[in-house]
Amino acid sequence: MPRRLGQHFLADPRYQQRITDALHLTGNETVLEIGAGRGAMTRWLAERAGRVIAVELDPLLVAELHRTFSENPRVEIVEGDVLRVPIPAGRMRCFGNLPYYITAPILLRLFEHAAQFDEIVVMVQKEVGERIAAKPGSRDYAFLSVTAQFYTRPKLLFTIPPGAFQPPPKVESALVRMVVEPRGTPDPEFFRLLKAAFAQKRKTLFNNLKPVYGAETARLALERTGIDGRSRAEQLPLERFQDLFLALGAGG
Repeated sequence: MPRRLGQHFLADPRYQQRITDALHLTGNETVLEIGAGRGAMTRWLAERAGRVIAVELDPLLVAELHRTFSENPRVEIVEGDVLRVPIPAGRMRCFGNLPYYITAPILLRLFEHAAQFDEIVVMVQKEVGERIAAKPGSRDYAFLSVTAQFYTRPKLLFTIPPGAFQPPPKVESALVRMVVEPRGTPDPEFFRLLKAAFAQKRKTLFNNLKPVYGAETARLALERTGIDGRSRAEQLPLERFQDLFLALGAGG
């Protein structure tokens, strides 16, 4: 994909097939494809899914996609930025080769529409894939980890070497599957809490929460939940953040 858009084509057919196999398509699903590029994965998806909605930003690639799939009724081409185009109505799966520089914003947009997805499978920078699937207490555990684990059950399936892409990126990639199973009703205030808790990784929970909620409110909430204010956000599992959210009274 054009470097100016931070994109890289997956060119190795072995990985194209391996990724398609990982989607476990039965022929009835609608698949939203993000970053269709020249349509290499679109072809594979169209062979196994009932319908493919392929989103691509680059107008030159969109024109190429229209030429390639003009006679395939299973494929719909959508030109636009996935951060702005409307998410199609109905239940579907999502597959994306996500540009490294906007991976997190795209994932957060998809999570906002989690009710429409059965699962989300994405190619991302390996480091980001490890962060998505990270467990509490690990160095990779961060805001994106907790958010992904609120909406889904993420699993890093396998890594993909730079040589599988054209042009090759400078880093390894990874395929991550996220089966959508929200762990509660999304509340913007809960994610505000997460952002505050992870605001500065080296700071304690209490020191990160104090500027947002006030010292006394933060101290009382930590005491009520039995969470040590000297601990750091990366030590807390999702459930403890939910306990803290309720103790802060942010849930109304």
